[in-house]
Amino acid sequence: MSALTALQRLPDFLRLTRLNRPIGTWLLMWPTLAALWLAADGLPQRANLIIFVAGVYAMRAAGCVINDYADRNFDAHVKRTRERPLATGRISEREALTLFGVLIAIAFVLVCFTNPFTIALSLGGAALAATYPFMKRYTHFPQVVLGAAFGWGIPMAFGAEQQAVPAIAWWLFAAGLVWTQVYDTQYAMVDRDDDLKIGIKSTAIIFGRFDLVILAALQALVVLLLAVVGVLAGLDGFYWLALAAIAAIFGYQQWLTRGRTREGCFAAFLNNHWVGVVLFAGVVLASWPVA
Repeated sequence: MSALTALQRLPDFLRLTRLNRPIGTWLLMWPTLAALWLAADGLPQRANLIIFVAGVYAMRAAGCVINDYADRNFDAHVKRTRERPLATGRISEREALTLFGVLIAIAFVLVCFTNPFTIALSLGGAALAATYPFMKRYTHFPQVVLGAAFGWGIPMAFGAEQQAVPAIAWWLFAAGLVWTQVYDTQYAMVDRDDDLKIGIKSTAIIFGRFDLVILAALQALVVLLLAVVGVLAGLDGFYWLALAAIAAIFGYQQWLTRGRTREGCFAAFLNNHWVGVVLFAGVVLASWPVA
């Protein structure tokens, strides 16, 4: 491939890795950074911060590539995804798998600069990232696997800072897992009509007309689990203000999705970025070391 051809194809590879749409990166980044701050009592090691930020970008891009590879025969039938590079053939299957391998290798090299305990944990994260896209063929709850994949940075962050995964890490992991069910169900509600036609499974389909009620219950559970994290970590008022703000944001998302329109559900999905921002800010402010 000539340099000119590679440059001309760059937009397609950016679309394949979603580097042009960073929302997924941020949804993965915020809980990972919150875990780093909690694990380090407010001052994560600079090296770990760089490793995890770069690792989030690499793993999210890898997840997008393998997701599009798994859905390559379905995306052309879904309004929102029909122009994706693999669905249209602008990127070949071989190229996609090669890129996935390169991104996983980059992430693994990064984690090798931590410690053996975290390296061992990373293998589980790689397995989750590779298997999630195929789960929607077999279960209406592929979001559970996605939540585990997106949340795996939490135990890894504790592993990098403490070489252990204490109970608080698993409580935060549980909160992230449930939160993923919220925003990925909102995301799946956008494609629900198309998914029903082609046989793709999702929580948006299995929840049916009870979707908004179940989402409200899941959002309440996220706040409850984060409250447990706050108690275990002994966080101060800033964290509790953040939880109150997160509850208000969830209420706004319910308003956005009240009509179950594609536009409203997608707006609610995007709005979860602010849940992550507020959570991270609350953790940082509440754990800031006092001189």
